[in-house]
Amino acid sequence: MNKILVVAPHPDDDVLGCGGVMARFASAGCEVYVAIMTNGNVGAPELFPVEGTERGRAEALEAHKLLKVRETFFFDFPCPRLDTQPAYKISIELNKLIQCYKIDTLFVPHRGDIHKDHRIIYEASLVAARPIGPHKVSRILAYETLSETEWAPPFPDDAFIPTVFMAIDDYIDIKGNAFACFTPPRKKEYPHSRSIDGVKTLARYRGATIETLYAEAFMLIREIL
Repeated sequence: MNKILVVAPHPDDDVLGCGGVMARFASAGCEVYVAIMTNGNVGAPELFPVEGTERGRAEALEAHKLLKVRETFFFDFPCPRLDTQPAYKISIELNKLIQCYKIDTLFVPHRGDIHKDHRIIYEASLVAARPIGPHKVSRILAYETLSETEWAPPFPDDAFIPTVFMAIDDYIDIKGNAFACFTPPRKKEYPHSRSIDGVKTLARYRGATIETLYAEAFMLIREIL
């Protein structure tokens, strides 16, 4: 994993889903980029004032600095109504990033997440990363997002079934500190799953699966060897 792009529907999804892995690979010298795809004020100004959007983006940049993200890209697709947006426009923008930065590893939200925006970004990301053209993405991994993935409908097609585990023992505190950059409503108090304790509890459980202290889990969507 030399050049990584993490695609996040909203600010903080990336930190929740793979903040530890982002810090781990960035510290190893890999180039880590993040694309945050939506703007709440554009999509629903009656719910998301412009000040909240600006604060969320500033908090994301603060978190990314801790995780050693090389560059963050903000897009203005309408949250929470991506279903009204032509998906091909999202795919085009993501493909531009993939081709420009020669991305080899793509992290995307899980298709079964309860938030419709996550499914749409997942599908648009796969279109953007089709294995054709001058540069191909070597691997695509779906991450789990607390308060989205575990609340999915109880159907097999929507289940998150991890197939790849990555240890983050040395990076769990950095992930926690990165998530602490966010303020309510993005960050909650325990026992809400979207809390610092919730983040560490999930990482501890995923770590126990592979007999390490902390880990993040992913579903492998495609790998080209």
